[in-house]
Amino acid sequence: MKSKHGFETTQERSDLMRKIKAKNTTPEIILRKILWKEGIRYRIENKKITGNPDIAIKKHKIAIFVDGEFWHGFNWYEKKTKIKSNREYWIRKIERNIERDKKYNQLLIDKKWIVLRFWEQEIKKDLNKCIEIVKDTIASQSSSLAGRSKSQETTKTSQRACLLKRTADRNEVAN
Repeated sequence: MKSKHGFETTQERSDLMRKIKAKNTTPEIILRKILWKEGIRYRIENKKITGNPDIAIKKHKIAIFVDGEFWHGFNWYEKKTKIKSNREYWIRKIERNIERDKKYNQLLIDKKWIVLRFWEQEIKKDLNKCIEIVKDTIASQSSSLAGRSKSQETTKTSQRACLLKRTADRNEVAN
């Protein structure tokens, strides 16, 4: 069977790929339920926010993305060598996804948002750590909103730098 992208694919593969969800994945739902239970209020799939984050905590300007390992290039340099069928298509597609993620990260940062990206496997393996990262981020935002002196701005900047480093480290793994 010829796909709309011009390469050969089996009906079985086509059916499997069609079942993969982009929204409301199990890891997203798990993360959202625990955040809600912790009293953290958010919006989902808010198209008004750059990059359409999976979870947006507007009060604190935090955008949370839950990324699938295959689609967003987890351990990409190693994984891309293992792609056997339709290599050109998949490599091009995933690398575009990685570049788009970086672009949206920067656009959100420029708008003074904090970007948190979690791999699906991070949520599955260590949900508590992910929740703590979100809570710590909210706490750092709350303390900086309480009253902004010069030292608090410095603290906020260093906290933002720490979170950006986490995102950068994550992107390094992806590349």
